[in-house]
Parts: sequence; C-alpha cells; structure tokens
Amino acid sequence: MCTTNAPVGVIGLGNMGGPIAANLRQAGFPVLGFDPAPPAQDRLRQSGGTPLPSAQAVGQACSFILTLLPSEAALDQTMEALSDSCQPGCIVLECSTMPIEAKRRAHDHLAEKQVVLLDSPLSGTGAQAVYKDLAVYASGDSAAIQKCARIFEGFARVYYDLGAFGNGTYMKFVANQLVAIHNLAAAEALLLGVRCGLDAERIVEVIGNGSGTSRMFEVRAPLMAAHKWEAVTITNRLFQKDLRLIGDMLRQTGTPAPLFQAVLPYYTAAMASGHAEDDTASIFDVLDKMCQAPQA
Repeated sequence: MCTTNAPVGVIGLGNMGGPIAANLRQAGFPVLGFDPAPPAQDRLRQSGGTPLPSAQAVGQACSFILTLLPSEAALDQTMEALSDSCQPGCIVLECSTMPIEAKRRAHDHLAEKQVVLLDSPLSGTGAQAVYKDLAVYASGDSAAIQKCARIFEGFARVYYDLGAFGNGTYMKFVANQLVAIHNLAAAEALLLGVRCGLDAERIVEVIGNGSGTSRMFEVRAPLMAAHKWEAVTITNRLFQKDLRLIGDMLRQTGTPAPLFQAVLPYYTAAMASGHAEDDTASIFDVLDKMCQAPQA
C-alpha cells in the first residue's frame, strides 16, 4: 500500500497532470515530476512539488508513477525511459487516452523489467481535476490497483477496478463517446434558449438544476454562455485523437453509432474555423455562426 511518505512521480504536467500533482501534494505526498515544458515545471514547483530533469530521473526516484501524455509517440518515449530507470516492483499508472495496442505494448515492455503498468485512464476535464472531480478507470493487476488506493483518493473522487488490463481504456471510450454527444447537445440546447430570448446564464442555472442536465452541460455550458472557450479543459485538436480512437473501436466491434457519427462534422468544423487550440465548448460558436450564415 502506498503511504503519504512515499514519493509519487507525475510525468506530464499539463491541464490534467498539473492539478493532479497539486492535489497529491495537498494530500501529503511528496511529488516529483517532469514535463518538457518549463512553465509546467514551474507550476509544479509553485504547488510544492519537485521538478526533475527527465522521465528517467522520475523513474529512478519513485516507486509509484502517473503518466499523462499527449500522444502515442510520447507514450513510447516515456515507457522506454521508465524501462531503463525503474526498479523492479515499481507501479506505473498510465492515465492517458491511447490506442489499446500502444498500452499493451508498453505493458509488455515494462513487464520484462518486472515493472507493473496499470491501464488507468481518467474521466473528467482539467477543470474538474482542480477539484478532484475525476473518476479513475483502473485495470490490470488487482493487487497493484489496491496498493495505489491512497494515490487515487489523493486526486480523484472515485476509482474503479475494472478487471483485465485494457478494460479501463474500453470504459474511457464509452465515457468519451457520451462526452462528444452531450457536449454538442449542450451547445444546441443553450443556443435554442438564447435565440428564444432567454439569458444564457439563466439557462445554465435553471437547466443545470433540472432533469435535462448532464455532466457536460454542467461543465461546458457555463463556458459556452460566457464565450470563454479559451479557458481550455481539452482542446479540439487533442479531442480529435479521442474521436478517432472511439471511431476505430466502433468499427472493430461493428457497433452502430448514429449519434456519434452525427456529431463528428461539428468537431471538424470547430477545427476548420480557428478553434483548434480552444476548448471543445467552442462548438457552441460553430452552431452560433451557422445561424448567422447567409441562406442560399
């Protein structure tokens, strides 16, 4: 079992990793971290953590390590570094959303060095991470998951042991399929209310307390109402990766997904209309501008 005396490593200190590291510090864990971006390293220092110069250095210093990475290439590079530096018995919690094949490759590579990799993606946004409003979908070695219980409790609202390695990623696909649909639904409904003459902030308040709400409405409708999609929880560019992964899994499993297919053009439009680096709440702007477009 991990205790608050054991240092926890965090590799990837962005919108998710940064708040997670800060919450682990508040929970009493010594936190050692690495991110290639100097501002992220600085934020870790300001939250009481200790920046290290490389992923290898984190692997050498910690027996429990969280990885929150932006791409498959970053995953491969990080796992190679940890393979070279971690001691046998180290537990790595891979919290990113990645192709399951890439995670299995990482799992098998680390296993050769007697390092345990858990597939542990997170449900929630960067804004939710600040308030520990995350769910952990852990899968893999059950004994290792139990050893990480205190860590999960340090940065998340709830965690689940979902069984065999990979089930965490499958559950994340299910969650993000709903996120993609509910995000567009929130934008569509909010825009209807605004065009009916209702105040956007009042819509957020009233619908958020009624039967029509959803977690995505509660998280993103306030950003939509305020037109604050620069306050990024996840960018449209990064969400494209998630959409591709879900689409691949739908095709592999032969699962019909009419609603998911229907939302994809609007996320593509967000990318094409200058919102690539904005939050996915900017899909509201895509719909709003469709109202203003001249009719043929």
